[in-house]
Amino acid sequence: MIKNYFKTAWRNLVRNKVYSLINILGLSIGMAACILILLWVQNQLSHDRFHKNLDRIYIVNNRDIGDGGKFAWSWTPNIMGPTLKKDYPEVADAVRYVEGNNFLFTVGEKKMVPSGAFADPGFLSVFSFPLISGDAKNALAEVSNIVLTEKLARSLFGADDPLGKIVKIDSNAHFKVTGVLKNLPDNTAFDFAYLLPWSYKDKLGWTDSAWGNNGLNTYVMLKPGTSQATFDQKINKITTNHLPGDPLYKNREVFTQPFKDQWLYSKQENGRYIGGRIDMVRMFTAIATLILIIACINFMNLSTARSEKRAKEVGIRKVVGAQKKGLIFQFIGESVLLSGIAFLFALAIVIIFLPGFSTLVDQQLHLPFTDPLFWMSAVTFILVSGLLAGSYPAFYLSAFNPVKVLKGFFKSSTAAVNPRKVLVVIQFTFAVLLIISTFIVMQQIKHAQARDNGYNAQHLVFVKMNGAIENNYSLIRNELINRGAVVSVTKSMSPITERYSDSWNFSWTGSTEEDKKTDFVRMASDADFVKTLGTKLVMGRDIDIFKYPSDSNAILLNETAAKMMHLKDPLNAILKADDIEWRVVGVVKDFIYQSPYEKVQQLIVFGPKSWFNTMHFKLNPANTTRQNLDIVAAIFKQFNPEYPFDYKFVDAEYARKFKEEQKTGTMAALFAGLTIFISCLGLFALSTYMAETRIKEIGVRKVLGASIFNITSLLSGSFLKLVIISCVVASPIAWFVMHNWLKNYQYRISIGWPVFAGTALLVMVIALVTISFQSVKAALSNPVKALRSE
Repeated sequence: MIKNYFKTAWRNLVRNKVYSLINILGLSIGMAACILILLWVQNQLSHDRFHKNLDRIYIVNNRDIGDGGKFAWSWTPNIMGPTLKKDYPEVADAVRYVEGNNFLFTVGEKKMVPSGAFADPGFLSVFSFPLISGDAKNALAEVSNIVLTEKLARSLFGADDPLGKIVKIDSNAHFKVTGVLKNLPDNTAFDFAYLLPWSYKDKLGWTDSAWGNNGLNTYVMLKPGTSQATFDQKINKITTNHLPGDPLYKNREVFTQPFKDQWLYSKQENGRYIGGRIDMVRMFTAIATLILIIACINFMNLSTARSEKRAKEVGIRKVVGAQKKGLIFQFIGESVLLSGIAFLFALAIVIIFLPGFSTLVDQQLHLPFTDPLFWMSAVTFILVSGLLAGSYPAFYLSAFNPVKVLKGFFKSSTAAVNPRKVLVVIQFTFAVLLIISTFIVMQQIKHAQARDNGYNAQHLVFVKMNGAIENNYSLIRNELINRGAVVSVTKSMSPITERYSDSWNFSWTGSTEEDKKTDFVRMASDADFVKTLGTKLVMGRDIDIFKYPSDSNAILLNETAAKMMHLKDPLNAILKADDIEWRVVGVVKDFIYQSPYEKVQQLIVFGPKSWFNTMHFKLNPANTTRQNLDIVAAIFKQFNPEYPFDYKFVDAEYARKFKEEQKTGTMAALFAGLTIFISCLGLFALSTYMAETRIKEIGVRKVLGASIFNITSLLSGSFLKLVIISCVVASPIAWFVMHNWLKNYQYRISIGWPVFAGTALLVMVIALVTISFQSVKAALSNPVKALRSE
């Protein structure tokens, strides 16, 4: 019996080549899109889930009240980890970790500046990054130890065994390689090419014991059986208890977040982590499901539309004793067979497009062919798709009355509302929903890109102040200007596109105790901040240590800071910070240094009594960029010969701020396009079948004088009505979904009616073009051929 079912299914597949091809193509594309999305979803959900002690690892967070609300952050003081490890018996281990090292590595003639991190000795025991060689417990035990990733080790030592070899860092520090790690997987939030022991950070004097300084991550591994809630209650007031009587920290709370949640839940609201990447994961999981449903709807529609062709087969099988259960099994078996064939084509599509999709999502995705779980999931995927696509047609076809169909009384449904029309509406509703969402995402990106960033990024370049740059800064500055490569130079705490520091506990004339809780972003300058960066002065002047030696304690405020401080006359106002009295010499127009989607926060640019690690310079527009950079590179080589000249253009770094939203928009556009293509594929097949079944009606109408336009309108009108209904249904859903998505951005667009009208027009035009080919073809057919049998 099963063999007979298989033969029948295969013969139907071969006999109806066009419809089979459309079914397989639609299912294949839908499955391929679904697989690609699910590979990305799996990558996101698997981030840092490979650690052996995952369920016991937590990241320590702070929570406090300030700027009008409660907020949380994951940076902690240097002393937090050792205190938790020493004073709380629930802690099996506590490790500190911070990235951002830019040391010069020298091995023989090889020189490079890889990115690395400092970590406590227990880091490699808490986290399960596998060592190729070395002992995880002791690899970071000594101040002169270093752990390299396999890639960095190969770059430094080639094919030689790196264990025990010496790496020179900067000009005078020598480290022994005590461990080699496998290259970090793509699904980890950590990003380092080497690890240095925390004791070396202490040796450099880069640490302190202040409970108010937050600049690193602290991870704790709790002992088995320890309750997170109970532990959080115990450590809740740890900072307050170590700073008794300090009103600034009276509301400070310390709590933990499961490390496994850190990647997906990074967005905080009212001091709690409630969302983040998990929202994207949920959204694209829904999109993958919708695309698969749309592809399955094609199968349902074509199967039920062609039911008249199978009616007599069903009638004969029932007459000779076939049960309804057996017929349902047969038709579902056919759909599963078709689903299996489509899956093979889908795999081929995924293999072809996976490298490009990996580049788009910035993750190295791969198909795990060697994993048995993958093939189990594939079989499940085929069965679910087959059942989803074949369930309705199976029950529909198996319900035919054998007496009626064998007498020729079978008629397809012509009701105003039938399941096939409902399925078409559902299909196009999903398509319209995705297209509207794509347009709104693109509008939001353009809205932010059009926002005035508040400075002039043209010809603006920055470098990190590594090696001898700090000591030779004045010489480098003068040489750059004298040789005509740049027109101005300034140095700062951070690139203008980023924030490296923020702080509170500032006071000024007329300020209150509550004002001390206001968080200010910090930058710094020695001179020519406004001239070099192209910011705009609202009042006063720029900081200039060369012209005004007393400007060592001068500051600039941005407009938001001046308003927040309620300074009627900001110039010469005194602000007390870090036990220094700073004098306001100017106010600059707000400029964007962080997210272009968020409001600009209050900012203070401190004078030279602060610290610096970035150097900006404006290239001379009278020369070509290449000429300028050649001169600049030669000057840096002269005064900082050990380090490679590594520079970045500010406009390129600013453009990177749109990367995540552009990625979302591109993915949404890609899958919206696939959705409308799959929907139109089914629409084309349905219109083709409708034209075939109404060929005699068309012939009669033409004989009676109907024009080509009349017939085309007749055939197309019913489908266009369904598309219009889809637009009406999808529009409020799309508005609700995207309205909530836009709430994630403070600087956002308002959703207007043109996006809905434009989408409706676009979809109707696409649908009309899809069905008009068959409609016009049927209208142009010779009525004599259609009516010959009559």
